[in-house]
Amino acid sequence: MATAQACVKRVAGGGLAMALLIGLAACGGPPNWVQKGSGAFNEKDNKAFYGVGSVVGVRNEPLAWDTAENRGRAEIAKTFETYTGYLMRDYAASTTAGDFTRNTEEQNVERAIKTITTVTLSGVRPIDRYKDEKTNTYYVLTKLNLEDMKNNLEQAKELNKDVRDFVRKNADKMFDRLEKEEDKRMNR
Repeated sequence: MATAQACVKRVAGGGLAMALLIGLAACGGPPNWVQKGSGAFNEKDNKAFYGVGSVVGVRNEPLAWDTAENRGRAEIAKTFETYTGYLMRDYAASTTAGDFTRNTEEQNVERAIKTITTVTLSGVRPIDRYKDEKTNTYYVLTKLNLEDMKNNLEQAKELNKDVRDFVRKNADKMFDRLEKEEDKRMNR
């Protein structure tokens, strides 16, 4: 009787362990933002731009996190401004010499795409990170709140006006300095 109870305990314990493993596997995996990707989202009256950056195969963990974060920032930047240049070259030739039953054909197709994004964004912050242990992939979620972006744009406009006023006020002084420096060089 004791062996029957021990056998039942082992089977029940093994079944419980298996159920826990399956449950944990179902709960695990990457967060939703990894699957969702980058973009502009409106969640609970909070409009924001999100960027998901990732890197795989980097063994230096701090470098991997920094790289994924910078790639997340670049994903947000691509939302605002991206220049894409596209070039495709296609060459085909058929050559026949003398006898029209013998010919040589050749072809070459090339494609080049260059994408450039240059934009200054203030206020982009990392808000979450995740490491996929199976693939050694690092993910970082970055966020630029729409209200923060509006405030930064207003500050940039004011700063530009201030810089413009400074240059106007000091233009004569700058030109005088430049002329003095040129005179010094000429007199050598």
